[in-house]
Amino acid sequence: MSLIGTVLGYVLTAFVVLLLARLVLDWAGVVTSGPAWMSRARALARAGTEPVIAPVRRVLRPVRVGGLSIDLAFTAVFLVALVLRSIAFNL
Repeated sequence: MSLIGTVLGYVLTAFVVLLLARLVLDWAGVVTSGPAWMSRARALARAGTEPVIAPVRRVLRPVRVGGLSIDLAFTAVFLVALVLRSIAFNL
């Protein structure tokens, strides 16, 4: 295992954790407005992930299913990050 692969793997792991935090905070925001720290944490998670998700969202638009909207860009970025993470750790 190379040093570059390990470092890249850990960076991608941190990004996946940030994506999961965004997912949980967005779902919590739908259920309740929550305390002030939650909105700040949600803004921080969005600031860290939106530069990667926004270009993908221009290509993969959210799918509307009744009153529900499924963000395919988030899902695609999450899956690609997981695949790249596993590749990086195997370098």
